[in-house]
Amino acid sequence: MFGLFKSEPVHIQDLGTFVRSRGLWRGSITLGESSNVPLALHGSKKGPDAEALAIARSLPSQFESVRASIERELFEHYRPYSEAVESGELPSPPAEDFPRVNSAADVWGHVSLDFASVTPLGGALVAELGYTTAWDEEHTLGARIQDGKLVELCGSIVKP
Repeated sequence: MFGLFKSEPVHIQDLGTFVRSRGLWRGSITLGESSNVPLALHGSKKGPDAEALAIARSLPSQFESVRASIERELFEHYRPYSEAVESGELPSPPAEDFPRVNSAADVWGHVSLDFASVTPLGGALVAELGYTTAWDEEHTLGARIQDGKLVELCGSIVKP
């Protein structure tokens, strides 16, 4: 019975096939060295929103332009954890198991890109890249990109 109300998959040139699930259109994208990254797009029951598609298509080039900003923000997020482990404030994980990140460029070996999304936030469509890190296993960090610029690294987000 519920199949009557289900949206048909949509094939988007340059992006592939998207299936509507939990209110968003879901497919995948390649960003930098990360391939098959789950991608969630805002849209109606008929298909992804045209502006969300335009932003998704621009994500690979936007990612390259904001990559250095993201790595700096990830490194800034890492530093208090590292200091807490070194001072003994954070007993777990043991200091010898804690990742050593000596510079912003070194963060990429200790983070994973879990998803990308283009959804409304504050009245505008915003691209968000969700990262898990080796130093903060409890949170997914969100790199929010708008108009080709990193606008913030949010310390705790939920995967769409």
